[in-house]
Amino acid sequence: MFFVGDKLSGLIDFYFACDDYLAYDLAICLNAWCFAHEGEYDFARGKAMIAGYQRVRPLKPVEVKALPILARGAALRFMLTRLVDWLNVPPGALVLPKDPLEYLAKLRFHQRVGAAADYGYQP
Repeated sequence: MFFVGDKLSGLIDFYFACDDYLAYDLAICLNAWCFAHEGEYDFARGKAMIAGYQRVRPLKPVEVKALPILARGAALRFMLTRLVDWLNVPPGALVLPKDPLEYLAKLRFHQRVGAAADYGYQP
């Protein structure tokens, strides 16, 4: 997402959007936006994100139940993608690879989560 000031100005990367469990996209956003710079999960951010999502599209019971595993899968996917990029930097690359260990820490958090409520979900 791109912003100009506090206004949304653009969205990119829809070619990676989910078309199966739509809650997987929510799990990706929880990973990307709901961890503090110190690597700790920010419950208030997660709660706000889930509540905003639910105002537009309420989660189905099966998605609520699956949210912890979807979040783990999202963290694992980004960790592995970053690891491949980290190990295979093409000569003359203009973009620096991102640290895959950031998502290893997130994955470890998700492994301790027992239910969607741990992310801030409220029915």
